[in-house]
Amino acid sequence: MRAVQLSSFGGPEVLQVVDVAEPSPAEGTAVFTVRAAGINYADTHATEDSYLAKQQLPLIPGGEVVVELPESGRGLALVGTGGYAERIALAPAQIIPVPSGVSDPAALACLVQGASAWHLLRTSTHLSPGETVVVHAAAGGVGSIAVQLAKHWGAGRVIATASSADKRRLALELGADVAVDSRAEDLTAALKQANGGKGVDVVLEMTGGSVFDQSLAALAPFGRLAVYGMAGRSEPSPVRPTTLMAHSTAVIGFWLAHTVRRPGMLAAAITDLFGLVAAGTIRPVIGGRYTLDTVADAHRELLARTSTGKLFLDPTAR
Repeated sequence: MRAVQLSSFGGPEVLQVVDVAEPSPAEGTAVFTVRAAGINYADTHATEDSYLAKQQLPLIPGGEVVVELPESGRGLALVGTGGYAERIALAPAQIIPVPSGVSDPAALACLVQGASAWHLLRTSTHLSPGETVVVHAAAGGVGSIAVQLAKHWGAGRVIATASSADKRRLALELGADVAVDSRAEDLTAALKQANGGKGVDVVLEMTGGSVFDQSLAALAPFGRLAVYGMAGRSEPSPVRPTTLMAHSTAVIGFWLAHTVRRPGMLAAAITDLFGLVAAGTIRPVIGGRYTLDTVADAHRELLARTSTGKLFLDPTAR
């Protein structure tokens, strides 16, 4: 079968389309045809071996798939690796049925990115009605859903940040009350100005470096900053306990992989999101569709921060 595989770690250039052996199902698993695979920012870390989970070579990237099920059904699964291929071996217990009112790319948007947005707001920061939420990278996969969920759950004000006018316009269309240029020289001041001169209650942050530092400085007393990525590839300044105590603020880390270890956490988010998408309450922003041969282009767009919404791979297309 055809798959995207890398034999050395590096940038998009290491993603090569090759013919590999059919997956061999272990006990309790079966082989399924991949209809679509999600392309996530974390995949760019996987190809570099620079993320939280260490990778092994040879590697077929891709952590989420929609597969064909017997009797014409469709299923969604979080797989870790192996998604950038025509077929994959899975345990049936991993698979969540996809309802008819949810498309393949919309289903993928509900998994890594949608469930992350759901748990960042619900589980990590415990968003309360009336609070102000800052969503960085608001036109991206996580951000575009987080903006909509925050409004749906009663946020008093949603402040979106993005690097281009088009992305800020999209964030406003999705329900953000204010859109701020993420490249502002004084981001702390810009966030507070967008909140009427006051500190903000919740920040969802995935860049690192100075964006983290300035977002932490923008928090109001009892504010919470949830960090779920390091897209900027640079570490923020050390966080001192006295800094947190001085304003009764909190910094919370989030990695979706941990929800898998607690039965029901991932399924609860996916089930809720499927219902919201089918009802039209949440609109996943679907970005580019890529083939096995062009998936490296998707990685380049992610690294250049030029992509919008959910990118996905169609392994059946040429």
